[in-house]
Amino acid sequence: MGLIRVVITRILEDVAAAMAVLAALVMLAAQGGRFSDNLDVATHFAVVFIALAIGAALLAALTPPTRLRRFTLGMAALAIGLAGVLIAPEVFRKTGHAAHGEVAGAHQIKLIQINSWSGRNQTLAETADWIVAQDPDIVVVEEASRRFQRALESRAAYHRTCDPDDRCEVIIYSKVAPISAGLPKVSEGAFFPATRATFAAPGGAFTVIGAHYTWPVPAGPQQQQSLRLATMARLYDRERLIIAGDFNSTPWSFTLRRQDKALGLVRRNQAMLSWPAMAFSRWNIHMPLPFLAIDHVYAGSDWVTLGAERGPALGSDHFPVVVTLALPQTGGSPAGAVKP
Repeated sequence: MGLIRVVITRILEDVAAAMAVLAALVMLAAQGGRFSDNLDVATHFAVVFIALAIGAALLAALTPPTRLRRFTLGMAALAIGLAGVLIAPEVFRKTGHAAHGEVAGAHQIKLIQINSWSGRNQTLAETADWIVAQDPDIVVVEEASRRFQRALESRAAYHRTCDPDDRCEVIIYSKVAPISAGLPKVSEGAFFPATRATFAAPGGAFTVIGAHYTWPVPAGPQQQQSLRLATMARLYDRERLIIAGDFNSTPWSFTLRRQDKALGLVRRNQAMLSWPAMAFSRWNIHMPLPFLAIDHVYAGSDWVTLGAERGPALGSDHFPVVVTLALPQTGGSPAGAVKP
């Protein structure tokens, strides 16, 4: 029994040390995302490596108080600190929230952002039922297959805005008809599925853009897509502009931080983990909790945020994001609004 205990202890010590060192090295490399898009890929997984470092510390706590345990705990603490440096700005930033009383009588909209994953989603009827039950004014959908369109459009009389040349991969559904639609022609950056609709509202029209970016790996294309979106955004009234989509980019990445600044808008959902929501591979791999915050809703400074929450798992690999916004009747930058 003594030998078995020694072997188990040694295994725990080595595994814990390896986990802690891995987490610390990856989070150290992630700091290089400030100047390297390739290193920035690691920033997206900050939550994962915090969990890995905590696991290493817990394993190390089961081992004798040796120099190796102190080393492991030190590396775990370093990893958590480095990841915390990436995540903290998102946790403490302002998102333009205001109390309902501050915007009494304001023009309000409820917007749902959802990647329907409709090529693999086996519960499209339930997804459509949930959307209709939420009674949103606007729904921005990515990966919107014909199956999804039929499921939703058979249940509610929404106006549909999309780019037929892109097979309506991104759709904006709205209760009211847009006064104009269609994507502007820009030469900067790289293509991504998107659509645009502009709606009438008190004090002036507002525009909604739906977007779907590629993955952050390999580095480069996503950054070029961000450049293209920022160029599009400059063509509209940014005080009233709304952009929603699956950006495949987390708030703790330097890529998304640069996009936030370039767009000149405020992201209204905060540190909201939205992927994965269910089994997400051909091997039917399940994750107990989401660990990537990649679905986002931006709005200009004329809007205040009345609510931002994550919806339930609906058969997609993404959780939906539900945001309620208001345009106070006074116009301009209302109380509670945040300048980017």
